[in-house]
Amino acid sequence: MQKIKKEYDEFCLLLKSVPSVILIFFIMSVFSMNLLANKSISLPFDWLALDCGIIVSWFAFLSMDIITNRFGPKGATQISIFTSVINLVFCMVFFVGSRIPGVWGESYVPGSEDVLNNALNNTFGGTWYVLFGSTFAFIVASFVNNFLNYSIGKIFRKNPDGFGAYIARSYFSTAAGQFVDNLTFALTVSHFFFGWTLLQCVSCAFTGMIVELLCEAVFSLFGYKICERWRKEGIGKIYLDYRTKQKEAA
Repeated sequence: MQKIKKEYDEFCLLLKSVPSVILIFFIMSVFSMNLLANKSISLPFDWLALDCGIIVSWFAFLSMDIITNRFGPKGATQISIFTSVINLVFCMVFFVGSRIPGVWGESYVPGSEDVLNNALNNTFGGTWYVLFGSTFAFIVASFVNNFLNYSIGKIFRKNPDGFGAYIARSYFSTAAGQFVDNLTFALTVSHFFFGWTLLQCVSCAFTGMIVELLCEAVFSLFGYKICERWRKEGIGKIYLDYRTKQKEAA
């Protein structure tokens, strides 16, 4: 019981320490990613399948890399799980909203009102297997991304906070995390419920990884500057000191 209380106190301190702006963007990126995943992208190749969640999912991994860099893999993973819970709560709100009797503004098309209204309700209400599949995939990918990021960082002993270390940590961990996220979702949801072939699942995971990695690469300097500023300003020092004391006490 005492251990649970310590973990709870540590998590509360973590929430107070992570800057609210990055936390808000992280939560919104995860929520938007799951909503946009309902729309597939039309491509001229039968072996390739992508969804619109790809345009924002990279930001979730950029956020995790930034948080891991400062607060460590445990803190980043806890934030990822917290974000997933918030996402589920708001997905439930959207589900309730979709079941409330009424008409969406975009459904006012003569002769197609019922069809369009039902389609919009189903889109915003979500589907249980898509929601839980994406949540499971994201949590697994978060664990892979955060702990791989930290492990790679330990290699750079001379300059662990340099730009080269940040790039290596971010690129390799993001590539692995994105691939795991895409492949887990594709195998648990797209393969069984949407009829994707195994080739489509793997090609989607790999292609999505490349696209999302390129997107994050564009903003890698931005992510590094945030980490650098957090270190200079002592962001999260109270949490880090608390973690150090807990380790010494153990």
